[in-house]
Amino acid sequence: MTPGREVQVRLFEGDREVLRPLFREADDSEQGIDAYLPLGDIFVAEESGEVVGQLQLVGEGEEVELKSMAVAEERRGGGVGRMLVAAALRSCRERGVRRITVSTAAADTGNLRFYQRQGFRMLSIERDVFGPEAGYPDGIVIDGIPLRDRVWLDQEL
Repeated sequence: MTPGREVQVRLFEGDREVLRPLFREADDSEQGIDAYLPLGDIFVAEESGEVVGQLQLVGEGEEVELKSMAVAEERRGGGVGRMLVAAALRSCRERGVRRITVSTAAADTGNLRFYQRQGFRMLSIERDVFGPEAGYPDGIVIDGIPLRDRVWLDQEL
């Protein structure tokens, strides 16, 4: 966060297409983004009227999925992601949600560390999920690790 500028988190109710660049920060598959962009609720973090982060919750009832989350590159490491997750968890508790899940690439050790710091725990691994048939180009490498497997985490509320 920039000193002297406050970040506000709110439910987003506008045209979701304006958030597509942030969704691309979290997902390399346009096919995937097209499928889930219209779903669920989206929270945005705004600083001085500019959207600097987004978090999408999908699902109804006692279990929801944190489907997508991204923070603008220049705002990472300043607490925006933690604020988004805190707002999402608060909203879920208010709605009676009992469990929230999230998935990320096994190769993305930074995301795995972030979610565990927010109280999520490892649940399962799906092998060979990120390939051309799902809209992911071959050859993506994250932190020196080929993008292949998806890790699921969850948190009981």
